[in-house]
Amino acid sequence: MAQRTSTRDPQDMPTSFGFATVAQGEKQALVDDVFHKVASRYDLMNDLMSGGMHRLWKDAMVSTLAPPRSAVRPWIVLDVAGGTGDIATRIVERSGGTAKAVVLDINGSMLAVGRDRAAKAGHADAIRFTQGNAETLPFPDRSFDAYTIAFGIRNVPDIPRALREAHRVLKRGGRFLCLEFSEVDVPMLDRVYDAFSFNAIPAIGQAVTGDGEPYRYLVESIRKFPNQARFAEMIREAGFERVTWRNYSGGIAALHSGWKL
Repeated sequence: MAQRTSTRDPQDMPTSFGFATVAQGEKQALVDDVFHKVASRYDLMNDLMSGGMHRLWKDAMVSTLAPPRSAVRPWIVLDVAGGTGDIATRIVERSGGTAKAVVLDINGSMLAVGRDRAAKAGHADAIRFTQGNAETLPFPDRSFDAYTIAFGIRNVPDIPRALREAHRVLKRGGRFLCLEFSEVDVPMLDRVYDAFSFNAIPAIGQAVTGDGEPYRYLVESIRKFPNQARFAEMIREAGFERVTWRNYSGGIAALHSGWKL
């Protein structure tokens, strides 16, 4: 069985694929393959990994963002690694249609799911889907009022570069919000969560989808991701100010916030 501890060193992220070490430049293709496999069952994936709590955490994220219900100019959010459109849809609906969203994802399978969902929900005009890389965003400087990313940044090989890109494309006064699985800080809950994650999630993934390996990678990738304090430091290093975080469910997930001032 793979070792279940992690240094959570950001320098390991470009070459870590779960607990495996891969060559420089190989991680992105491996991550893409994982999400091609789980795209049609993305919500199920997050249900398995969070016990269904991801839906409440995402609602809380959008409440924290508080998209305007009226605006004198277009208010546009960039949702990165949000291919299925679940965050963008929440933002558009919470704003009463005032907000517009651009969803960027590197994975075409995830985007296909999102486009279909947006059309069925009547949001095709409010949500635009674009294929691209979080490390090299295909947008001009100061293009967006907000940048959101939920359960996606730990899969980006060069996280500092992605954070700098987030800062670049935000307008002055724009907000960065990142929801991500994090480090549990409640005694005993960490052991229970580890046991569930490593033993149950891959087995359930195998039973439900016929392939448990993508779920094993996703569990391991959480343990490689920097903890709350270190990730907050990375956000500051990218140029953001007033950086804070809020734990959900004892640190199983955390919402990080920063501002471009």
